[in-house]
Amino acid sequence: MTETKQPEIEFEHDDFDFSDMEEELRVDERCQALLKRFYLHLQDSGCETRHASDLAFRADYFLRDYLLDFARQNVVRPQPGIVRRFAATWFITHTLDPEMAVLERHLEAIRQFYRFLHSQHLISAEELAMIEDEAGQEAYYRQRIKSFLAITGDGYIAWEAECPLRG
Repeated sequence: MTETKQPEIEFEHDDFDFSDMEEELRVDERCQALLKRFYLHLQDSGCETRHASDLAFRADYFLRDYLLDFARQNVVRPQPGIVRRFAATWFITHTLDPEMAVLERHLEAIRQFYRFLHSQHLISAEELAMIEDEAGQEAYYRQRIKSFLAITGDGYIAWEAECPLRG
């Protein structure tokens, strides 16, 4: 049985803008198509199927659950602080038992996904460098998880103020 590749789908930056529910649903569909291309790209690059699937799943979580649904941002127009807020606050507060090992896998997926977007000319080298820098702040994120798990009383407000969810 021979593998058939999906036809190349061209995207523009504006394809990921949305202002109402109908547009958001279309953007969500485009994200799914983009994630499928990312998954196929990983496999074509020699990534083991299981690992490619895990990276695509984690990139999907970042894109559709966080970036679109929560942050309401265009996927191919990354804003400064977006990965930092995801890793340092959103992931931690939206996970029952936040663990650094799990977060590191999400950060790897984010890096790989944005490298893919750069290879597709959907983000600039500067935007990729920003994403790489924010995704590489593991020591800070480890400290954030540790301090979150140690919160007592009304300490959450001060903890969240250090890296607010809304930028």
